[in-house]
Amino acid sequence: MNTALTDMPISRPLKVGLISISDRASAGVYTDLGLPALKDWLARALTSPFSLHEKLIADDQASITATIIDLVDTQGCDLVLTTGGTGPSRRDVTPEATLAAATREMPGFGEQMRQISLKFVPTAILSRQTAVLRETDDHAALIMNLPGQPKAIAQTLEGLRSDSGEILTPGIFAAVPYCIDLIGGPFIETDPLVVKAFRPKAAKAT
Repeated sequence: MNTALTDMPISRPLKVGLISISDRASAGVYTDLGLPALKDWLARALTSPFSLHEKLIADDQASITATIIDLVDTQGCDLVLTTGGTGPSRRDVTPEATLAAATREMPGFGEQMRQISLKFVPTAILSRQTAVLRETDDHAALIMNLPGQPKAIAQTLEGLRSDSGEILTPGIFAAVPYCIDLIGGPFIETDPLVVKAFRPKAAKAT
C-alpha cells in the first residue's frame, strides 16, 4: 500500500460514482428516482468541482460488486454512492455486494444513517446500509449505501435541523470531505447551508 495516500489531500475535481439499484427501474418498468435525487443533492451541497459517473442496474449481487470495482479501479472515483437494495428482502443485496468490493469497513456511516431515519420511522432498524473503503496500490475510495427514497437520501446526507437552522442531528456527509482527505482524495468544499463539512483546525487545502 502506498502510505502517501493518507498523508495529504490533493487539488483536483472530485470523481463521484452514482449507482441506483432497482430491478424494475433498470428494466424500464418505472422511472428511476435515485440518480436524479443524488445529482440534485450533490449540485446543492458541493461548491468545489466534481464529475459524475452514473449507473442504473438491477438487484444482482455480482453486478453491483463489479460496478463498484469498475467505478473505483477503472473510472478512478473517489466517492461512490449507492441507492436502493438495503432492506431485509431476499432481493436486497447491496450491503453484501458492497462488502465484497471492500478492503475495510466504515460502520459509523451506517449507524448514523439509522439514527437519523429513526427520528421518522421505527422501521429504520430494518435498514442494512453500510459504508466501506476500497483501496488499491495507488488509489482509494469511500463507498456508501444510501436509502432508496429521495427524501430519505437528503435527510441522511445533510442531517436534521431545527426551524431556526440549528443542527439537531448531523448528516453523514459532514464527515465525508475529511475522510476523502485522509485516503488521499481531492479537497472537497460544501455549502454550509446544506451541510457543513467538519475538519480539524489543522486540516488545510493544498
